[in-house]
Formats: sequence, C-alpha cells, structure tokens
Amino acid sequence: MDTDPSQSQPQSTKHKAEALQRFTSGPLSSSLSKLSGSSRGIPSDKDFHFYYNFAEFKSPAKEISDDAQLMLRAIGSSSAQLWGKEMEFPQGDLDDAYDWLVSANDEVFERFDVSVDDFRRARKEEEEGGPSGMAANAEDSESGFQLVYGKHKKKGLLSQVVVEEKDRVESSVKVASRDKKTMGGKPKVPFHVPSIPRPQDKFKIVVNNSNQPFDHVWLQRSEDGSRFIHPLEKFSILDFVDPNVGHVEPVKPPPIESTPFKLVEEVMDLKELAAKLRGVTEFAVDLEHNHYRSFQGLTCLMQISTRTEDFVVDTLKLRIHIGPYLRELFKDPAKKKVMHGADRDIIWLQRDFGIYVCNLFDTGQVSI
Repeated sequence: MDTDPSQSQPQSTKHKAEALQRFTSGPLSSSLSKLSGSSRGIPSDKDFHFYYNFAEFKSPAKEISDDAQLMLRAIGSSSAQLWGKEMEFPQGDLDDAYDWLVSANDEVFERFDVSVDDFRRARKEEEEGGPSGMAANAEDSESGFQLVYGKHKKKGLLSQVVVEEKDRVESSVKVASRDKKTMGGKPKVPFHVPSIPRPQDKFKIVVNNSNQPFDHVWLQRSEDGSRFIHPLEKFSILDFVDPNVGHVEPVKPPPIESTPFKLVEEVMDLKELAAKLRGVTEFAVDLEHNHYRSFQGLTCLMQISTRTEDFVVDTLKLRIHIGPYLRELFKDPAKKKVMHGADRDIIWLQRDFGIYVCNLFDTGQVSI
C-alpha cells in the first residue's frame, strides 16, 4: 500500500524524517561504520605512543583523527534538523569535545528510551483495543515513525515490517512474518569442545589454582627467613650501564625468508637452544599465556630470537625442562634480554618455570 506522508504527517515531522534518512543512508553513515571497524585494530595506551614514533603509523593515525573530527562536526551541524536544537561540535579543547560527545550520546539514548516507551504503549493499546485507535494516534505523532499493521502469525506479536523507500514522498511497505525464511537460521558455533583434553591432563602438569600468590621456591631466603632474595639484589644498577656507549647504528634484522626457524618440542632441541644462547650477548623473548581451562592459566608458548635465528618453544610439552635448561641464562647479567611490555611475562616466567630475569630491556617502557 502506498502512503503520502505529506498528507498524514505535519510538515515538521516530514523534515525530521527526511533529515534522518539523509543522515543514515548517506556517505557519513558508511564512513562512520568503516571508522568504527578500523578503530579496533589501532593499538592503545603504551603501544600507541610507541608506534606513533614511526611515520608509517603516525601519518594514517593523524588522517583517521582528522576524518573523525570532520564527521563529528557534520553530526553537530545536523543536530538542529535531527533533534531540534543546536549542538555544534566544539573546536580545539579536547575536554569540551569529550563533554560534547557524552551529551550527544545521552541525547541519542534518551530519545531511544522515549521511542521504546511509545512502542510499548502502542503495542499495549493495540492488544487491548485493536489497531483502529492506534492509527489515529500515529497520524498525530511527530516522532517520524508510522505504524503499519499486517496479519499476525501469532496472537499478541507484531509482524516485522520492511520498508523500501521509492522516493522522499512515497514508500512501499511489505509485511513479512518473523520466521526462519525471513530471518535466517542462527549459526551454531561451539565455544567449548569437550573432546579436546585439557593441557594439564595431557602433559601431566600440576597446576595450583588456589587464589593465592605463588611461592618462589627457587629463590634463596634471607638469613632471618623473612623474605626471598631476588638475584638482582646481588648487583648494582651500574653493572648494567655501559659507560662506553656512544653513537650506535641500528642493526637491521635479516629478512624472515632467510632467518632459520626452529620449533623446540623435544628435550634435545631445548638443550641445543640453551647452547646457542650461551654464545650470544642478547636475545629477545616473548610469552603466550592462556587461562581458558585453568583458573590461574598456563604459559603455553615461548618465543626466543637471536640476531640470526628464531625459536618457538612448546612450554606445555617441555614445562618441567624449561627451568633447568634456561634458568641460568635468564639470570646471567651479561646477557641482555629484550622484551616488550614484560609486566605479565616476568610473573609467568617466575611462577611456571622458576626463571628470574636480570638485565632486562623493555621496549614498551622505553617507548613511553
């Protein structure tokens, strides 16, 4: 059935509906959607400041920031048509911009609440008195919405209405029932696969899941036995400062294609890795941790790189061997360990392997 909004709605309602239609269907809407999707891939906090030092990251980040401000200003300039009051986007001050964004967000949710209340009231009146009384109320409403009635598949349920716009004045309305044909089947994705054994069961790992700090069983205690002594206490901070450091040219890593890679999942491979680490003065480390099937979690992977080789260690399979083979290497102050954002990694090394790090260079801390 074709309807003429100019005959059934006041002029102000028509203008609001047209403004809302242009706002939601124009290029601004698609741009906002793209911006929202891309923002999830942008690093935050410390990582953002680190990457912002590089032109490859800084340039597109600034471009996205400029685009976002243009979109917010466009929303502010359309506020009079959409909401009936001026809400211009402030210029310059970030605090004012944040307050404006909060106010705009509150405005949207407030109007949404009003629309939900109107819908509930309309549905209640329809169930009690039928659609005749509702049609009259819809004609007098300035909400920009028009109620369309169709056959109900089930008593007490509103049919789904799909509106296809022909032009600004006329619209074609189709009524469809809410069933599997129109809505599609809901995909079933298993979150938990019980057939996959827990790693602590498969690799005979003893896990302490008590909600208590772990014991530093590999550390010596003080003479009075009141505390543990970290290996770092035996050194001065000057032991890690090179007084002869001058201008150092960065050394580019070799291409990935020409860098040897080794998956370490046997004790002999771990022994070979330890021998190679004894021959270098620096190596990079990163850990992967998972607590999906354990309250305290498990370190499931260790990545180690020297200047010439890459290693990935299966720390689930080799859990009881990691400490004996690598503990002294991590404790050696003559070897620099390079990590990024090592706050949690340090805890996992201590808890799972009894490894304590001396001479750590944290690129995450340096970038702040």
